[in-house]
Amino acid sequence: MTAISKPWVLGLSASHNGAACLLHGDRIVAAVQEERLTGKKRARLYASRPSLAISYCLDRGGITAADLDLVVLCAQTDATLPENDLARNPMLQIDANRTRTMTLSHHAGHAVSAFATSGYDEAAVLIVDGMGSPTSDLSDDEKQAVIGTGVIGGETHSIYHANSVNLRALEKHMVDQGRWLDAPPAGASMRRFGSLGGIFSAAAEQIFGDAMDAGKVMGLAPYGKPTIEPEAFFQIREERFAFSDDVPKMFATTERWPNNQIEYENLAASVQNALEHALLYLVRRVRERCRSRNLVYAGGVALNSVANERIVRETDFDQVYFMPAAEDSGPAIGAAYHGLWRLTERYTPQALTRDGFGAVYNGQDVTEAIDRTPALVAEKTGDAIASAARLLEEGKIIAWFTGPSELGPRALGQRSILCDPRQPGAKERLNARVKHRESFRPFAPVVPLEDARDWFETDGFDPDSPFMLRVMRFKDKKRDLVPAVVHVDGTGRVQTVTRENNGAYYDLVRAFGDRTGVPVLLNTSLNVMGEPIVETPEDALWCLLLTQLDACVFDGAVVTKKPDYESLLDLCPTLLVAPENVRRPPTGDGLVFDVSTPWGPHLFGLRDKTTLAVINALFRMPHHQVATAYDVFARIGEEVGPIPETDLIRLFAQLRRWRLISFREKPA
Repeated sequence: MTAISKPWVLGLSASHNGAACLLHGDRIVAAVQEERLTGKKRARLYASRPSLAISYCLDRGGITAADLDLVVLCAQTDATLPENDLARNPMLQIDANRTRTMTLSHHAGHAVSAFATSGYDEAAVLIVDGMGSPTSDLSDDEKQAVIGTGVIGGETHSIYHANSVNLRALEKHMVDQGRWLDAPPAGASMRRFGSLGGIFSAAAEQIFGDAMDAGKVMGLAPYGKPTIEPEAFFQIREERFAFSDDVPKMFATTERWPNNQIEYENLAASVQNALEHALLYLVRRVRERCRSRNLVYAGGVALNSVANERIVRETDFDQVYFMPAAEDSGPAIGAAYHGLWRLTERYTPQALTRDGFGAVYNGQDVTEAIDRTPALVAEKTGDAIASAARLLEEGKIIAWFTGPSELGPRALGQRSILCDPRQPGAKERLNARVKHRESFRPFAPVVPLEDARDWFETDGFDPDSPFMLRVMRFKDKKRDLVPAVVHVDGTGRVQTVTRENNGAYYDLVRAFGDRTGVPVLLNTSLNVMGEPIVETPEDALWCLLLTQLDACVFDGAVVTKKPDYESLLDLCPTLLVAPENVRRPPTGDGLVFDVSTPWGPHLFGLRDKTTLAVINALFRMPHHQVATAYDVFARIGEEVGPIPETDLIRLFAQLRRWRLISFREKPA
């Protein structure tokens, strides 16, 4: 392949956290998850279909698909499936534009994303997740590294060595034949598992009813005791994990949390303990197979911050790097860099210091969003940091919106909710009234890097944790000062910040510390349960209206609610989709809406009975009639039955985030 000095390369991760990344040379121009744009949590990206993430990246680069030198696909499913055929994508026009394409395996995508952003010249690479690519999609090098036989399901964990533009597979494990369908054993309700990520997925589904709630399992674990030994989950035989059905057979109930509280707390603790046991073995295994002093680590399991801390402290590596977009958005970056290296045959080490590859919205964008959103009061400010610090000191919970949006799942100070961690009841208030989530879920402390050793037991280790992927124990004398960010076991999932890397966010933490003597803030993602992190100023303002947030702070404005505003349900919903842009899918089940977004049109399918009933009620409403959300729901109450007010608010909120409806204030 002819070398190109500064090509345009588009990388795509086709998975349940679908994402796109655009490179111009070795610079990331943009990277974004599909979910942030569609408003639908864990939105998939399909190589064969139009994508808002692709459009977003091309717009940020100021180019069209015809300008792309290469498109690289990292798919989690079989690359030969029609859904993974880039040539079918009408947005990319691969054949007409004569654009080159390339594919790589799921774990290779993770591996390249981690190494390319580590800043290391060379490194050992560990990838651990639920399931990656099937054997058929592996490179020849990867196939030769597979341990064992009879494997058809997909990658479970992999070891590579990365050096310059070369990624060499040293060892690869695939899910065992017969376990890849993940069905429960006979008589059990908990499904079996064939990977370390699968253990957490099975436990999350058993406890919470959703296999994607692995983070909740980690948060619940400190409340329980590890009553189930790691050997009941798996045994390590001849350097392979042999997974057992012993644990799934212990659970025959379909009751979910908060039922069976003690049993589920102990299951979560046991799962966490088993994972840590397995990961410490794997990292030692990596050290045996690759003599590098540097370790980079990614895959969904790498979001487990508790296990990460043990890797830092208990293994024999000089440097350890955790990729912030460790889950399935990260391979979009990996795919793009893989293609870049093939085109240029050049690798320039660049250490990622900030996860922020999205759009930066200016003052005009904020003003226009405020003008479009009802029930708000906006006050201009020439010093957003001072305004925010004052609000926080007063005990207010604020949305903090500045700079480019994050790619990974952690809000790191660009799309964050912040509050004073000194308030004993702040955690409960945030969980119940703002985030609308379980009371046991912890919140993260953010602290200037230079102050971290004063607040946490670092035991001589470097406390640097820029991506909130490490958990450290608070010093005993500090815990009572910040009760809202101290988890039940005395730890915190730490984010350290510096002025160089975090700018205004660092200055805000420092300003709060100057006012209070406590240079620590509580940080959580700017969203509500079930929704992606916000992308636009308008999304942030609606998060303010939907929750008991007190204010939303932008670079030049502080926005609050009107004094007489009480609930989203008092506002009047209006349809944004015309009848001619609604159709039934080929199956006849539900409806498909052609939705307009700032990044182009998007097809959105709905099947939920209650949600469709709301949409149909709005379609039937005469144009001259003005009705509140309460009124609309009253029209369909007999059809759908009673719904708690919080769930009803969430339903209307989702319809707005999906850009199916908007709201206006009721005329006086």
